[in-house]
Amino acid sequence: MSLRKRSHPRGELVRLEHVSKVLKNNPLKDPYRREILVWLPPGYSSNTTQRYPVFYDLAGFTGSGPARLNWKPFGENMAERLERLVHEKKIGPVIVVFPDCFTSLGGNQYINSSALGRYDDYLNLEIVPFVDGMLRTKSSAKHRACFGKSSGGYGAMVQGMNHPDVWGAIANLSGDAYFDFIYRRDWPNTLDALAKYRVVSYSPKEGSKSEQGRRELVKHGMDDGRIKRFLKATWSREKVSSSEGHCLMNLCMAATYDPDPKAPLGFRVPFDMDTGELIEARWKRWLAHDPINLVKRFGSHLKKLQGIWIECGTRDQYFIHYGSRILSERLHDLGVAHVYEEFDDNHSDLDYRLDRSLPFLFKAIS
Repeated sequence: MSLRKRSHPRGELVRLEHVSKVLKNNPLKDPYRREILVWLPPGYSSNTTQRYPVFYDLAGFTGSGPARLNWKPFGENMAERLERLVHEKKIGPVIVVFPDCFTSLGGNQYINSSALGRYDDYLNLEIVPFVDGMLRTKSSAKHRACFGKSSGGYGAMVQGMNHPDVWGAIANLSGDAYFDFIYRRDWPNTLDALAKYRVVSYSPKEGSKSEQGRRELVKHGMDDGRIKRFLKATWSREKVSSSEGHCLMNLCMAATYDPDPKAPLGFRVPFDMDTGELIEARWKRWLAHDPINLVKRFGSHLKKLQGIWIECGTRDQYFIHYGSRILSERLHDLGVAHVYEEFDDNHSDLDYRLDRSLPFLFKAIS
């Protein structure tokens, strides 16, 4: 059980159901009717005229908005943390939205993908105006912020880059950056996990026409059937191993960064699945989405934001601290004001750090 005793006023959780048009007929056939959980600050119901700034919590990979409000042992879930921060006057009254952007590939990066779904449009064109229409929000960018960890941190970063007309401030918490470090190094393990679902053994000798055709697919990063079989097997089980989870993550990233409607499954992977050779043209598509490369293009957009917070642990097991440092340096070189902090921890269970980033965001959008 949680060891914290709460004697201060509590907020209210409300559940809003939204039927999405942009997610309807998404390629993974994921639900387009979704529940959005929203935390309302203490006093919201009794004061019928006050309007509030808004936070959006973007969940990380394998996470979802509703899961952010689950009970936590020895710590606080998001509702408990928000109630305490308001009570301690570290933040003022704020509405906090927990969108559900989960996919069958384990999550998404909050950008549009023909292989995954239009989650950028879902967030900006549907959820934000839907919430503004349902609740007493201050419905302008200068009173709206998004934050998230890992994939959610990446999402917050690219949201700030792409939509300064929607977001006034962002917090990128251990968000994906420097893809050559954080993604590329894990692909050998992914290739081994996928190899278990290969039907034929690889041979360098010239084979039948069918084998030649299979090799042509694999050389260009397209599925020869093993990815489809891996996904079918994974989706049929409730328990996914660590190696399978990392494989699923890399496939999700491939579907995000290199969608191709003409390819089997609608996306390509950046390595030859037989030989392990990097496919330069495919990897180039990934690097085009790397925040350390995007900042130069979107520096003028980021300068419009009222607050940018970036942080990462110095022992991040995915080595994201290196990308975070590069990102901060490049923002500095462009003259983009931001706060950058490092702390002595890894990538896991970092909600306690919200005690620093959320007050910063609230001040920025108040």
